[in-house]
Amino acid sequence: MIIRRLQWAGAQIEAKNVRILIDPIYNSYNKEFFGKPLQKFSSLEDILYPDAVLITHLHSDHFDPDYIIQSFGLETRLFVPKGTEEEIMIKYGFKNVKGFLVDESFIIGDLTITASYSVDGLGDEQVSWIINDKEKTIIHCGDTLWHGYWWGISKKYGPFEAALLPINGAIVCDSDMINSYQPICLTPEQAIAAARLLESKLLIPIHYGSFHNPPIYNETEDIKSRLLLTAEQEKVAIKLLNHWEAIEL
Repeated sequence: MIIRRLQWAGAQIEAKNVRILIDPIYNSYNKEFFGKPLQKFSSLEDILYPDAVLITHLHSDHFDPDYIIQSFGLETRLFVPKGTEEEIMIKYGFKNVKGFLVDESFIIGDLTITASYSVDGLGDEQVSWIINDKEKTIIHCGDTLWHGYWWGISKKYGPFEAALLPINGAIVCDSDMINSYQPICLTPEQAIAAARLLESKLLIPIHYGSFHNPPIYNETEDIKSRLLLTAEQEKVAIKLLNHWEAIEL
């Protein structure tokens, strides 16, 4: 199995002659909210046509419908959280969209893909995606915050070869909402704890470094140093991948 980190939270998974994209984005994110990317974003034009695109949730930094259509067309097979598929088809014109509830699975080639728990910081529908190639199992958790499902996920689907987890602990301060001043996704320390509870051999950090737009979107400080220190203390293996860098499991 080959995992290639795309920009922000995106990933490309290749295994058993199947190619899957998770949360690929390029340029349709909410620029007023997230600001200008601090890291260069590249197009998907060099990526071969995927067998499926998995979306964890519909926030603009995880779902880029315009670019998916531009790159792969309206017939792209999209797999999304249950309850969001009608909006995607009506609003954007996609023809092949299927929604899944937690613990529902589907098969593409030799891969079994399962929707699992993921808790969105703003209360929107979100899932994590578990991918099993009959030899190894990985999980991609979108931009989840801390929750109490880790133990159940691990017991039912683990141990994992790799866990792709957000680490930027973002705090959102928006004039249109009562602000909590609490992280809406995992902090570096929480990501380490989650990887340990998932019994993952490897933590691959995602969802960090690209966006910091005070006072609206505020990435937590000292991400990498905190991550590495906590990983050493908790004996969790980490692989930091740059955008478009790959690792074979």
